[in-house]
Amino acid sequence: MVERSDDVGLETLWPGELAPVAAASISRQMEYATVRACARAALTTLGVDEAAILPDPKGSPLWPEQVVGSMTHCRAFRAAAVARTELVRTLGIDAEPAQSLPEGVLTRITTPQERTSIESLVAQSPETPWDKILFSLKESLYKAWYPLTHTPLEFREATVHLHPNGHCDLHVTRPVPPEIPPPTWQARWCLSNGLVATAVWVPT
Repeated sequence: MVERSDDVGLETLWPGELAPVAAASISRQMEYATVRACARAALTTLGVDEAAILPDPKGSPLWPEQVVGSMTHCRAFRAAAVARTELVRTLGIDAEPAQSLPEGVLTRITTPQERTSIESLVAQSPETPWDKILFSLKESLYKAWYPLTHTPLEFREATVHLHPNGHCDLHVTRPVPPEIPPPTWQARWCLSNGLVATAVWVPT
């Protein structure tokens, strides 16, 4: 994984990369350019040639052959992670400010069982933003789910059971297409420098 806290210039974008965000704000364009600079730097760690990283029609990044990856950006943080398909089938990462979700969001994205689990964790460690960790894990899961299945995934179609040690259990109720081997989801979370960071992947 490669991460940055500062933005690169738009001149670092490769041909065709600016078009999807040409109408966006300059700040959005800078984030977009920076995560792609991180992604290209990450590709070089695998010995893969740098390349333009364009989005598919759903916005999911298209990676070079035999590579899976994911990108994320939030306030003062941009990052990209990549892996070879011989080791990892799919990968998703996410980063969020380590602050509680706005009122009402948790109810919309969770099952009753998840909310009960969150309440228990809050009672044990009230200073930890458990709701944001759960949200971020579901974001990472979607980023890993879509490239694998090319189907949508709603927040409540995945159940997350958090463990205080940075691990969690994931269960997806939406079935994968029959031609895809059932995935074995792996996930981790951490808190660092005011951020929640999460990763979800499927080993090959």
